Amino acid sequence: MKASRTPINVAQDSSFRHADGKLVLIAGPCSAESEEQMLKTAQQLKAINGINVFRAGIWKSRTRPNSFKGVGTVGLQWLNMVKQETGLRTTCEVANAQHAEEALKHGVDILSISGRATVNPFAMEEIAAALKGTRMPVLVNNPVYPDLRLWLGALERLNHADITDLGVINRGFSADEQYPYRSHPRWDHMLQLQQMHPELPLLCDAAHIAGRRSLLYPVSQKAVDLGADGLLFESHVNPAAALSSPQQQLMPQELDLLINAIESKVRLEGTNYLVEQLDDLSQQMDSVDKELVDLLLRRREVSQKISLHQMGDVQESLQVSRWQQELDAWLQREDYTQMDSGFVKSLMEALQQHRKGPADGVESSAVA
Repeated sequence: MKASRTPINVAQDSSFRHADGKLVLIAGPCSAESEEQMLKTAQQLKAINGINVFRAGIWKSRTRPNSFKGVGTVGLQWLNMVKQETGLRTTCEVANAQHAEEALKHGVDILSISGRATVNPFAMEEIAAALKGTRMPVLVNNPVYPDLRLWLGALERLNHADITDLGVINRGFSADEQYPYRSHPRWDHMLQLQQMHPELPLLCDAAHIAGRRSLLYPVSQKAVDLGADGLLFESHVNPAAALSSPQQQLMPQELDLLINAIESKVRLEGTNYLVEQLDDLSQQMDSVDKELVDLLLRRREVSQKISLHQMGDVQESLQVSRWQQELDAWLQREDYTQMDSGFVKSLMEALQQHRKGPADGVESSAVA
């Protein structure tokens, strides 16, 4: 999607791009859970070379109301304790102006704008107003769906509030086909933003994209190969007991090994190839889906022509008999043996219903 090239004013002395080219590394638990969990995790992360920002989820935006929503403001007190005890800078995600104001009050060093706020211009206006007059460094997560205008609009609103220490995070996008990722990386979208605004530091939230430990390395390495300035990880002293996203969090010592592999440009056998294959297969899936829609549109045209020559009950009886023969033939084909027979039958029934055409008053729009 095209977006305007309105200049983004980015501070030269950025918090999100190291002059020596080293990666900006941010790590911490998906969610703040207890004072002990926060401090233990932070103390172990501080020992990892390159990590100087501690992240933790304070408010968790959940689709369903009964899900764990984070500990709230008390978690900001724990973040402040982490800063005092370890010297690490701190960051958390905010989704509205009240979150931003609370974070400022408790001394959080860096704010990260939630992807659900990025997609909401009203929320962005209010957050920008809350930050006006500060020198707060701000990272802007991509909107949930790939829309460069919304992503850039969020940055422009922050600029209007005189916030210039800015960076962006590719945390992945919602997509119809995103398996095996938790959120599809849409590297092409990231590169488009990078090309439009090379002055804008770009980080990658490897944990949120991968959604599983096995993909953390290839996703991270791919991001670095494409020019990302930094990476975000989720780390917990006991991932198995985590209250949110245990499958994508690493123990600090595991994260240390991962970072060493990335910084030394180790090519773990098969990992980069895996991501490249996944991206290629995803593009193939998109192409097949487009071809399928084109075929269905062509089929609809033929169906409409058939409807002009209907022959009443005789023709209907012949079509039902032919449909049953076609269904039986499909289910017996060798290349369909691995497909669910229920899915094949449902598809054939939908096509048969659509075939009846507008003349019968039962034209179905589900397939068309």
